[in-house]
Amino acid sequence: MHRMMRLACAAVTLISSAAFAQQTTDNKTITGHIVQPKLVPASDANLAQLKVPAGFRVTKYYEGLKHPRVITVAEDGAVYVTRRDEGDCVLLKDDNNDGTPDGYVTVARRPQLHGMCLSPDGSKAWFVTIKELFVADRKPDGTFGPLKRLIDDLPDAGQHNNRTVVYGPDGMLYVSVGSTTNSANEENAEAATILRIKPDGSERSIFARGLRNTIGFVFHPQTNALWGLDNGIDWLGDDDAPEELNLIEKGKNYGWPIVYGKGEINLHPEPPNDLSREEYAKLVTSPVLTYTAHAAPMQMLFYRGGNFPAEYSGDAFATMRGSWNRLPPSGYEVVRIHFENNQPVSIKPFVKGFLIDDGKGGFTQFARPFGLAVMKDGSLLVGGDDNNGVIYRVSYVGK
Repeated sequence: MHRMMRLACAAVTLISSAAFAQQTTDNKTITGHIVQPKLVPASDANLAQLKVPAGFRVTKYYEGLKHPRVITVAEDGAVYVTRRDEGDCVLLKDDNNDGTPDGYVTVARRPQLHGMCLSPDGSKAWFVTIKELFVADRKPDGTFGPLKRLIDDLPDAGQHNNRTVVYGPDGMLYVSVGSTTNSANEENAEAATILRIKPDGSERSIFARGLRNTIGFVFHPQTNALWGLDNGIDWLGDDDAPEELNLIEKGKNYGWPIVYGKGEINLHPEPPNDLSREEYAKLVTSPVLTYTAHAAPMQMLFYRGGNFPAEYSGDAFATMRGSWNRLPPSGYEVVRIHFENNQPVSIKPFVKGFLIDDGKGGFTQFARPFGLAVMKDGSLLVGGDDNNGVIYRVSYVGK
């Protein structure tokens, strides 16, 4: 980070509300804000003011989890939640079959456990930590056998240590490895990439690069195209860099840290191979759509349930955890990515209101959405990654 920016950040972080820092690089001055909305309880009153389309309802599905992260629902309806800070994966238990979990059991433990995916038949599970990939057999009762370590040398974490893993339609695993910095060239070629790995941990290769932190990515259920949401660069201003929806293809470079958005050029790092920034920009793939800067996209999925109206069929959803360096804050919501003819055409809020503006320049929040999964009944689970420890359920009840 630029020395002036380091000094400015050190000063403003002592201020709890809206503050700003300025960075001058060549002939460009950037103003950035630090705004961290205060956590408030997930009260009934706060829940009631959430905004959803007509006919939808948001309720609490489960309370009492600390820092829920990735949510995975098996074909048999079992609901798994990873908890990075606790270093485990839990299975929510609904012993009386009333649709609401009665508690949970811990089914896997590893420090910094974060990403998880299941095989299509549900017989195996893969877990990823900062540097490790594990596999385990899934038992009929939903618990797992011993975790077998397949990889122990994923790139060092740095700034972005939340690895995620997806089982692809080609029978391969896809693992997202975020960048170690906000905006600087990487020494390790596997940083800021999506890796493609055999389920046994062998034949590891870089599938796509130039992705700062693509936590949420998913294969289209009809076309098998890989779509992912990348977190944009911090400290380029309130409205830059936008969050990116990318069509992620083998061998492509998506520009980070030199190029962002629709071909915008970041002036801080130098391009490799003695290329000019303009020459380098011609070599990268631009996003298909962009979204509000610093909204912080997390888990993403295509909706394949039967509860929502037909107009939602084929659409994707994603959680936006929320900004910490924007005024006003962005994110703190669930968005709908509308697809037409298997192509995305818009990104719009679907659940809003986890962020509360008091109208006087103050902001509070009662959830920073992260986890996202479709229940067997077609409702949508949304994990609020904060100390409130709530998982929400979004269902369609009719207009």
